[in-house]
Amino acid sequence: MARVVWAETALRDLESIAEYVELDNPEAAKRLVRRAFEKTDQLENFPESGPRPRVLKGTPYRRLISKPLLIYYRIEDDLALIIHIVKEERKLDLARIVENDK
Repeated sequence: MARVVWAETALRDLESIAEYVELDNPEAAKRLVRRAFEKTDQLENFPESGPRPRVLKGTPYRRLISKPLLIYYRIEDDLALIIHIVKEERKLDLARIVENDK
């Protein structure tokens, strides 16, 4: 069993995305945030459930998808560390994930 820990940067990522969605649809923004937390909660029992996308092979990072969000995390001992969140239409920026992991 793993404990899910959110990096401050990941929380800011989610907050920024939710604020943008909220401009048009406050209820959709609430659902988006709720689904992101529900998705990451699964890591408590299944920390390796997120696959390593091809571009992340050879790194410790994994990804969960909670449309339209991509949630990047890594496993460290009994922790699942949520590192970075981005909307799926954005291009993967590995440097940003590594930077957020510091």
